[in-house]
Amino acid sequence: MTPTPDITGDLRTLLAIAREGTLAGAARRLRVNHSTVFRRLAAIEGRLGARLFERQGGSYVTTAAGEDLLRTAERVEAEVEALERRLSGQDLRLTGSLRLTAPDDLAEVMIMPALGDFTARYPDITVELIVDNRMLNLTRREADVALRPTRRPPETLAGRRVAGVASAVYAAAALVPPDAETRDREHWAGQRWIAWEEGAGPPAAARWIAENTDRHDIGFRSNSLLNQAGAARAGLGLALLPCFLGDGNPALRRLGAPIPALDTELWLLTHPDLQRTARIRVLLDLLYESLRRQRALLEGERAGAPAS
Repeated sequence: MTPTPDITGDLRTLLAIAREGTLAGAARRLRVNHSTVFRRLAAIEGRLGARLFERQGGSYVTTAAGEDLLRTAERVEAEVEALERRLSGQDLRLTGSLRLTAPDDLAEVMIMPALGDFTARYPDITVELIVDNRMLNLTRREADVALRPTRRPPETLAGRRVAGVASAVYAAAALVPPDAETRDREHWAGQRWIAWEEGAGPPAAARWIAENTDRHDIGFRSNSLLNQAGAARAGLGLALLPCFLGDGNPALRRLGAPIPALDTELWLLTHPDLQRTARIRVLLDLLYESLRRQRALLEGERAGAPAS
């Protein structure tokens, strides 16, 4: 007997290949191995008798037949996801799993302590933490809850503002003289700098670096704020860091007040259809309470710190 095709699985495979452009990327998105995606694509094209993708320099580009099928796949995907969200929104059980996403610095410093409390209170809920600097698509259920620094959260999401987020210049404490005037920008002259890799990070940080430093002074780049903080501690240069990451580390010293041009806000976000899901509701509430208790750290306030 010929096995019945998994239509939904096939559509997800095709969408993943189209969105990622490679089989390896599609495999990561689908959480399977490369050979599985290859076999699935070959089986789909075999059943349809049509080539859906052309390989161009290592990338997979949709053919005309593929484009036509993908338009249908996207419509089906949107309807299935909307149904899943509506059904999840009616789930009143404090069991099951949920996906939380946040950038690496927020995940490490602000979220992990709160998750310890959460798992103690709700042992039947499994939390999957996706550490990613990108804004994952909550409509497509790439995550259920997102913690993001942003001034303008997407209007399609339900959100709750937690606090402001301040940033300042930091250096290795061991390299800053104890009597240095940390408000004096002349202390920055001739220093090496740490920055985001080209094209990554908040645009405001890139603008500030461009306006206040010489590009030849940038000696280290990274796509991770945690890594940038580690580079600053190691003495690789000065770094723009969020105050919650810099002020709580005795190996770093803040040079001056928070920089207003880098101010942003911290938001907890979810899809409106999921707001009433019990396990998501309790996570949102616990994270909000935990983060609000650390508002002063997030906003760069500290004893003896100069005002912005």
